[in-house]
Amino acid sequence: MARGKLRIYLGAAPGVGKTYAMLSEAHRRVERGTDAVVAFVELHGRPRTEVLLHGLEQIRRRELEYRDTVFTEMDVDAVLARRPAVALVDELAHTNVPGSRNGKRWQDVEELLEAGIHVISTVNIQHLESLGDVVESITGVRQRETVPDEIVRRADQIELVDMSPQAVRRRMAHGNIYQPDKVDAALSNYFRPGNLTALRELALLWVADRVDEYLQEYRAEHSIRSTWQARERIVVGLTGGPEGRTLVRRAARMAAKGSGSEVLAVYIARSDGLTSASPKELAVQRTLVEDLGGTFHHVIGDDIPSALLEFARGVNATQIVLGSSRRKAWQYIFGPGVGATVARDSGPDLDVHIVTHDEVAKGRGLPVARGARLGRTRIIAGWLVGVVGPVLLSLLLTGIANGPGLANDVLLFLFLTVVAALLGGQLPALASAAVGSLLLNFYFTPPTRTLTVSDPKNLVAIVIFFAVAVSVASVVDLAARRTHQAARLRAESEILSFLAGSVLRGETTLDALLERVRETFGMETVALLERAGDVEPWTCAGRAGSDHGTPLLRPEDADVDMPVGDHMALALTGRVLPAEDRRVLAAFAAQAAVVLDRQRLVGEAERARELAEGNRIRTALLAAVSHDLRTPLASIKASVTSLRSDDVAWSPEDEAELLAGIEAGADRLDHLVGNLLDMSRLQTGTVTPLIREIDLDEVVPMALGGVPEGSVTLDIPEELPIVAVDPGLLERSVANLVENAVKYSPDGVGVLVSASALGERVELRIADRGPGVPDSAKDRIFEPFQRYGDAPRGAGVGLGLAVARGFAEAMGGRLAAEDTPGGGMTMVLTLRAAPRRPPARPDLPARATT
Repeated sequence: MARGKLRIYLGAAPGVGKTYAMLSEAHRRVERGTDAVVAFVELHGRPRTEVLLHGLEQIRRRELEYRDTVFTEMDVDAVLARRPAVALVDELAHTNVPGSRNGKRWQDVEELLEAGIHVISTVNIQHLESLGDVVESITGVRQRETVPDEIVRRADQIELVDMSPQAVRRRMAHGNIYQPDKVDAALSNYFRPGNLTALRELALLWVADRVDEYLQEYRAEHSIRSTWQARERIVVGLTGGPEGRTLVRRAARMAAKGSGSEVLAVYIARSDGLTSASPKELAVQRTLVEDLGGTFHHVIGDDIPSALLEFARGVNATQIVLGSSRRKAWQYIFGPGVGATVARDSGPDLDVHIVTHDEVAKGRGLPVARGARLGRTRIIAGWLVGVVGPVLLSLLLTGIANGPGLANDVLLFLFLTVVAALLGGQLPALASAAVGSLLLNFYFTPPTRTLTVSDPKNLVAIVIFFAVAVSVASVVDLAARRTHQAARLRAESEILSFLAGSVLRGETTLDALLERVRETFGMETVALLERAGDVEPWTCAGRAGSDHGTPLLRPEDADVDMPVGDHMALALTGRVLPAEDRRVLAAFAAQAAVVLDRQRLVGEAERARELAEGNRIRTALLAAVSHDLRTPLASIKASVTSLRSDDVAWSPEDEAELLAGIEAGADRLDHLVGNLLDMSRLQTGTVTPLIREIDLDEVVPMALGGVPEGSVTLDIPEELPIVAVDPGLLERSVANLVENAVKYSPDGVGVLVSASALGERVELRIADRGPGVPDSAKDRIFEPFQRYGDAPRGAGVGLGLAVARGFAEAMGGRLAAEDTPGGGMTMVLTLRAAPRRPPARPDLPARATT
């Protein structure tokens, strides 16, 4: 039985019309004769949606009782028994009531699909499992009902139901989404314009990525190699040289001109050893690419132009950005260069941009890290020049009536030997010397056409030629080897120095270090394996790259393994490394062990710090509970005991005084407990601010209820910008700051609360005329359970300023202490100003009408 097909209507938020679109599609299919039924649709009291149910067959729901309440869920058995061609199932991410057939509705849908029933469903972008944290950071609401991304990605069709934030809010205001009693709360919280815009962007980007996946699959299935310019993708070819930063920035500016453009930087390394670029420069360029929103790729390939074009066509790129060649003029005799070759072979579907830079024509420098090995092409060329070249030269010279003479003939053959040595090394040069000697003897030394030499001088010339040719070949080959060895040592020293420096500075994580190993040696996978004992199984402490086939579980399974101590090994797959590369690999392995140990020590130190901080807070809390919290309780207890005593007849004035004492003690106790709870929320990270736009003069006066009347002077201009804050957290912060300032101000001297605008910030200043705090203690007063100077034990537990700073930072603001001119201390609370709105424009119709 063929599996059914799944069609999903995806929306950015509730109320955009997903269910409406699903029911409309069902009506279209019924009109075409398709057997479509409604398995489950949630109306949410929306009359227009309910109208669309008319004319559609509905499967009776299953009733379930849970906690003395009856709920209805989709009856999967009834749908399977009815066996329609198409079933409509609303709210794919819904969690079923306990006792249902499956825990989640998407599992019900999977059963229907396995039974061959086509399903049409709906889901909002905030219900995708991978986006839960992102949605929570935007809206402040954690989605409890989620659906795995893979379920949605496997859908045969995904249709985006889009609506502008303004239109959604209008629908909400008209009562088309929620009941009227919920509209105001929804518009001021979840359905704020910023939230809806961000969720809409998430939905559009997610669907765009899914469309891109469909496009890549289609191109692969149909073997389409040409570029389809559906989206601008700019590939930057990096060499590891200093010009790379210029190229990356240029590509980023090009991408910024078109919405949705991507920048992909690629470095292509040869497969015959260490990379030929500066690791430090490559690391800088990788960071720059990622900071500008692009991605960095490391590709192995011996033919640089072909590998670059293959990568660009593989990612469906539209443009390639390359730098002008750093070659000197004479170096072009070796070929046209990468830029010219890529431009020639790119075809009409790829635009190639050659960008000038400061390093043009300054030389490419020595080849780095290719060892003493020569490429296959050069070796073949050396043998051709050394063996075929003398034969062709002999045919050319014998065709000349009056040849250049034996001396010149010897020099020409010697030239070929030197060229063979330069190209292919010593063996082609020796072969060239041998072949050249025989040809000189046979064709150019009298008597010709024989191997006999009549004149001893000619014999000496041939012997000297052979000796000189062998000597030149040896010297040239030795010089080439020494040059490559020096270049290799330079590459190794640069890699090791950069590695050591980055590790000592703490800039390299284990994953980043393993990725550097993989890129440096051109491997597929790199893993650091460890075990507790000789007979214990290996475990993976870190890895980089992708496993193809069987995961790397033991060092014996790798192509290369480098032991690190008795119970740790660095394992690599991809190719077998030559012996000279293992020296650098050993250094990487040792550094990987050091980084792993340091990460674990850092983790243990962090846990120890948290435990120490917790112990300190617990100790301080016990001290506070033992005295500061018991003091108001003792006062309340004494007053209540006095009032209840039958031995004393209290006058109305005495009773009022005792009751006032009880009220003051209760208020003080409530304030202390509130600060303790707030500090606990800050320590556990459970403070979730709900940011909205509000005027300061709506919040600050409400924060003055806990201080005596007339003790605070307000100076808040009406023309101040609106601030983006959580009003509740701001009120608590200001209240603590004002109470602290009033507590330390001299009698009869008020506290000044003023505000001013500074760029995109608004500063609220609470200034007192108290004793002040020296600069060395200004940061310490914001720590929990800290009271500066000779504050009496009954002055509180020292949490007010700590809570105020914690709430300020949770809202994206800052709190700092400054000296008040003339004496005292000023608390400066810096808040974010709300973005300025453009002038309102009249709503225009969505379509032009005539």
